[in-house]
Amino acid sequence: MQNPVGWFEIYVDDMSRAKSFYEAVFECELEQLSSPDVELWCFSGDQNAYGAMGALVKMEGFSAGGNSTIVYFACDDCAVQQARSAEHGGKVLKEKFSIGEYGFIALVADTEGNMIGLHSMK
Repeated sequence: MQNPVGWFEIYVDDMSRAKSFYEAVFECELEQLSSPDVELWCFSGDQNAYGAMGALVKMEGFSAGGNSTIVYFACDDCAVQQARSAEHGGKVLKEKFSIGEYGFIALVADTEGNMIGLHSMK
């Protein structure tokens, strides 16, 4: 049996701005995927490892923000990415807080208005 989430997409209006935000907050480099009608920048990962891979997406007719789905990014300490989010044009919506035995989460908005979650065990 596999985990229920196999892929995620975060829709953006300004790809350059969004790409810069995510690369700075998570200290990673996104890789462009080839697609004829959609601009996709993928987070690096291993499709055979734990967790889901995903990408930033810019597609005509689909705007960023205002959605009700939250993607949670795994972190060593979510307070670090929370601080980076604020430093790189995002907004802290709910500072790091305990969710009991399941660790800690923080909620931030990216530069496109999408709410994302940050999760860590410490």
